[in-house]
Amino acid sequence: MLEELSIKDFALIDKAHLEFSKGFTVLSGETGAGKSLLIGAISFLLGGRAGLEQIRTGASEASVSGTFLLDLQNEKFSSSDAEGSEAKSAAEWLYLHGIEAEDGRVLLRRIVRSNGKSSAWIGSTPVTRADLASFGSFLIDIHGQHEHQSLMKVPEHRKFLDSYAGLNEKVSAFTGLYSKLVEKRRSLAELESDDSRREEKIELLSFAVKEISEAKLKAGEDKALEDEENKLLSFEKLYNEIESVTGILDGGDDGEGVIGAMKKIRMSASNASSLDKSLEKLTERFESSFYELSDIASEYSRYKQSLVFDPERLNEVQERNALIYNLKKKYAPSVSSPIEDVIKYAQDAQEKLDSLQGSAQGKEELQKEISALEKEVYAEAKAISAERKKASLLMAKSVEDVLSKLGMKGTKFSVNIEEKSGDGVEQKCGPYGIDNIEFLIAANAGNPLQPLAKIASGGELSRVMLALKTIFARTDPVDTMIFDEIDTGIGGEVAVSVGSHLKNLAKNRQVLCITHLASIAVYADNQIKIEKSVKNGATETAVHGISGDARVSEIARMLSGDPLSAESLEHARSMLAKFSA
Repeated sequence: MLEELSIKDFALIDKAHLEFSKGFTVLSGETGAGKSLLIGAISFLLGGRAGLEQIRTGASEASVSGTFLLDLQNEKFSSSDAEGSEAKSAAEWLYLHGIEAEDGRVLLRRIVRSNGKSSAWIGSTPVTRADLASFGSFLIDIHGQHEHQSLMKVPEHRKFLDSYAGLNEKVSAFTGLYSKLVEKRRSLAELESDDSRREEKIELLSFAVKEISEAKLKAGEDKALEDEENKLLSFEKLYNEIESVTGILDGGDDGEGVIGAMKKIRMSASNASSLDKSLEKLTERFESSFYELSDIASEYSRYKQSLVFDPERLNEVQERNALIYNLKKKYAPSVSSPIEDVIKYAQDAQEKLDSLQGSAQGKEELQKEISALEKEVYAEAKAISAERKKASLLMAKSVEDVLSKLGMKGTKFSVNIEEKSGDGVEQKCGPYGIDNIEFLIAANAGNPLQPLAKIASGGELSRVMLALKTIFARTDPVDTMIFDEIDTGIGGEVAVSVGSHLKNLAKNRQVLCITHLASIAVYADNQIKIEKSVKNGATETAVHGISGDARVSEIARMLSGDPLSAESLEHARSMLAKFSA
């Protein structure tokens, strides 16, 4: 349950702090006052989209934080639960992510900055937007403006039914199985493609494998050859430089090089240290330097003796480099690619070649796999269909029961399930099973059932969606439900029925609702008013709870547009006295 919400510099909201309680809370205000900004802030907090337009003009960042009270009763987890499992509740999600709730409460906080970056925390733990959205899905269910329009899309009906029937995981597994069948059929179609095309592929792949194999390439060879070629091409300059180094170190024929000079220094230093013991450590350091430099001089001399210009080797290296260049040009992404890319190409080509050459045997095995998969897919699709049909009757009855309380008494609701047409498993099944599913309704007694998407009005669609949300709430672990303008297209007695229904729904969970209708607002346990004003030339939206005379005035405004007339105020008081208790 949402307990507290703090908003700062979010869109038109300068600063707001709200406390929420259980039951039914209504959000009201003039058209354009920014009621949906509050829902937008909550959506942002729960991992919704973050954008620069959400930052209040003149501010450097927008921030929203919220405190949620979790139901931790009977929530016990063990280390085995954390292995490869998915959370089924907010408490389990926190356990799996190593986050603790303090006294059953958890603080969510999110910021979006003017540089476009956003940050989020659950408790004191930084989290990604995806984590925030995953956790937030257990906290609040937001029914946004015009969401009921999804009922106009027949493919969505299948999702509603599967959710009601608890078939989401089973259908997801079926989709994976069906995708496997489709992939196997695609592979079979490739094997059954034109033989000449297959032979052409075999010929091209065979040539590539043969050409690369005969080259006997080694990993890193191209870099080593490149270095060797550079050395051979620069032989004369390299020899001269090394000769200069050895000459300076050894002194050549006259022996007056660095090493010779150091020998003299070494002797003098040794004599000096025998006369003054304080020089011994310094002499030892010189001795180490002398031996190190002598060793270096010897290494350079040996290297100089090993230098032999070999024009034949240069020719071999250049020919090898040319071969590797051509192979890269043919089989690597670019000539600058490492030689490993050519070697990998040969390995992949060999695998494809083996597959094509063994296609006859592979084709037979694939056909057997497809046949077995078809039987499995069809059997699973029939089993899912049976569960859907069983659940559809209960769902239709539940929807009708709720609709009767929402001013649609006598309405008939049905879930029509028909098997897809076609021959064979591939034609009769789709990624979600064997069924075509569509909601039917007869809003008036005596009328035949017809497609919901064709005949229902906006107000009827809103109430059907509210009915669906209501029956899903019975098994949904989410404690808080938000309805953004559920009153679309309704009024009069129907609005009274919707208000009464929302109040009853709020007995077992927290319900927040944006509404323009006083006949819904009077049923609320709590009311929040959203007002827009201009201060210092800037537009601001203020959000605050109202009660007593302030609430009476707001209900009067919602009734007649006049919050001051005696008649409106008296009407508002009587409605609140009758319905808000």
